[in-house]
Amino acid sequence: MKLRVAVAGASGYAGGELIRLLLGHPEVELGAMTASSNAGQRLGAVHPHLGPVADIPMQATTAEVLAGHDAVFLALPHGHSAALAAGLPEDVVVVDCGADFRLERDHDWTAFYDTPYAGSWPYGLPELPLPDGRQRQQLIGATRIAVPGCYPTGISLALAPGLVAGVIEPRDIVIVAASGTSGAGKALKPHLLGSEVMGAMSPYGVGGVHRHTPEIEQNLTRAAGTAATVSFTPTLAPMSRGILATSTARLVPGVEPGAVRAVWEEAYAEEPCVTLLPTGQWPRTSDVLGSNVVHLQIAVDERVGRLICVSAIDNLTKGTAGAAMQCLNLALGFPELAGLSLVGVAP
Repeated sequence: MKLRVAVAGASGYAGGELIRLLLGHPEVELGAMTASSNAGQRLGAVHPHLGPVADIPMQATTAEVLAGHDAVFLALPHGHSAALAAGLPEDVVVVDCGADFRLERDHDWTAFYDTPYAGSWPYGLPELPLPDGRQRQQLIGATRIAVPGCYPTGISLALAPGLVAGVIEPRDIVIVAASGTSGAGKALKPHLLGSEVMGAMSPYGVGGVHRHTPEIEQNLTRAAGTAATVSFTPTLAPMSRGILATSTARLVPGVEPGAVRAVWEEAYAEEPCVTLLPTGQWPRTSDVLGSNVVHLQIAVDERVGRLICVSAIDNLTKGTAGAAMQCLNLALGFPELAGLSLVGVAP
């Protein structure tokens, strides 16, 4: 029998992407699709591209509506998942696409968010290299999983191999990343209007205040085994989907630059969702559109002794919904890539 899966927050971009992927999963069937202000509307009114389920009405987002399912995806604004998850039975697999359960330390949460700290769940980045293995092992059979943020996904996978291997330093890490506008959600915002975004790039969250900063540091600290610090500057790019992140770190003194690439090759040789591109080929957001794949490339600036790693992801697929599906598969014992595509859409 197929497992029934519900999506809370179905009217948003992340919710729509989750439904798109679930429609292609061979082992699940869609149950309730819920929304807040859009409750009662046809799903097709907000997601016309989801033709097979366009006529299904979205229900109100309540624990009662969601409880009768085998698994529930929460695609809600930050700070809204904790109360809802508390009302769901323990045997229901709950995969949260928001930030509520990502951070392990309460003071990291309270410094960047304005709701009470709710605790932490197993972190849903299976491929993340760690000193004692991979994050994947913590997800097998889990009933509560926190999906990573989109920026931390590409950035953490870009830098973690070098930290685990001890070839880059965990201090003085500098990251500049560009994101498409869908990363800001579907709510109307004047600065995200087409006339404001087209033909322009702009920074935001400058000066260490972006909410993904503590999550990135948490991941890199775990990889390094000692405290990592980052300077992270996000920018808004005139595209709907995608993140291109350029991450740099100091090489550990004495490391031979010519031996660095082998660290990344070994780290991801068996990871189908992480691709280290051939030397000289650089990631582009267009190449990962719609796929659950991270594209990486590294180079060493020998003059200043720094590693540069560029990563590209689709923020709605590998950066959110695809990662959530991958986590669900691990939790329920399905093939890890069930319902996921490793092939992008081009042009």
